[in-house]
Amino acid sequence: MIELKSPFSEERIRDLKAGDIVSISGVLYTARDAAHKRLCESIRLNEELPFDVEAQGIYYVGPSPTKPGEIIGAAGPTTSYRMDDLTIPLLEKGLRIMIGKGKRSGEVISGMNRHGAVYLVAIGGAGAYISNSIKSSEIVAYEDLGTEAIRRIEVENMILTVCIDTEGNNLYER
Repeated sequence: MIELKSPFSEERIRDLKAGDIVSISGVLYTARDAAHKRLCESIRLNEELPFDVEAQGIYYVGPSPTKPGEIIGAAGPTTSYRMDDLTIPLLEKGLRIMIGKGKRSGEVISGMNRHGAVYLVAIGGAGAYISNSIKSSEIVAYEDLGTEAIRRIEVENMILTVCIDTEGNNLYER
């Protein structure tokens, strides 16, 4: 198992290969469709983003409501291709890791190669299990989006699989 800590250097990310099992600790951000649209609009308008994307990871998740005494609700991955049309601007800003489930477009895979990013997959249907690795959660932008608000989460030993590496090797095609 390969241990990764945020922030993620391009060199470290380029060393990862499809099929590698990784354990991530540190900061990740959550964002789904609606948040991605706002991020891309801010980039288009040359506005400051609510967090610095450089060397970061985004987990495609909209957690279920948090129960009393819990840090976060169930946090299972969202289908990633829904963000494909909104991914390249973030890769151009230095995004290194995307976490979700399902296939990615050829354009996103090419962008990952050009900009040094990888796509990691989490197990769909395992949201309650995955939420155990989340040690803190705070909304940092777009609170009006509810579950789709951007959160800054601290994770410890979040276990994931490299699905698509920077060379375009893709577990879905093996």
